[in-house]
Amino acid sequence: MHHFHKLLFAVLAFCATAGFAFAQTAPLVPTAEFYFDEDARTTRTIESQSGSGEALVQALLKSIQRNPRSKADIAQLAHVAMAGGRPELGHELYGRVLGQMDSNDGLYRAVLWNYGWDLFRTGDAAGALAQWDTLRKSRNINATWMPATFALALWELDRRDEAVQWYAAAVRSEPARWTGADQYEALLPDWREQERATLAEIQQAWQADPPAWR
Repeated sequence: MHHFHKLLFAVLAFCATAGFAFAQTAPLVPTAEFYFDEDARTTRTIESQSGSGEALVQALLKSIQRNPRSKADIAQLAHVAMAGGRPELGHELYGRVLGQMDSNDGLYRAVLWNYGWDLFRTGDAAGALAQWDTLRKSRNINATWMPATFALALWELDRRDEAVQWYAAAVRSEPARWTGADQYEALLPDWREQERATLAEIQQAWQADPPAWR
């Protein structure tokens, strides 16, 4: 038994030294110098039924009852659930709709993008980043939405150097828009005021020490 304890201690010590770098989160930084691609099929609200409140919920439920594989209805109901303070139900519904599609599905990117925002707005910045990073990896596209969005999530996770590098990508791509914070309301109309305020903090950090593109 004494020999076992010594062996266990040695393994743990090795993992804490030689394997330590492996355990760390890999940096998530821009891999392209510029982000110009329009990605309208991603950055859109999924709205299969109109209305609001209980009437909207009932309309979505009736539609799903008629067609249990109605992906747009399920995705919209997932958003309504998360926005309405039912995150567990929202997770379940998003998981259900994502289980019905692959990356070639016309709704796939929009579902991930919306799921990311719903996660972020329930306080789960790490979950949001995971959805958006899946989007980043799913196609060879450098979309205009990526720099500011990744910067926001990374800043919330206290990964500030990475956030500033993403903000720098926004400035390189469109300096007239992103060098200052005065155009955020026009550029980011769907963002909440606090989200734009956080981005302004990132802009200030970028301005204080702008990283060079490697």
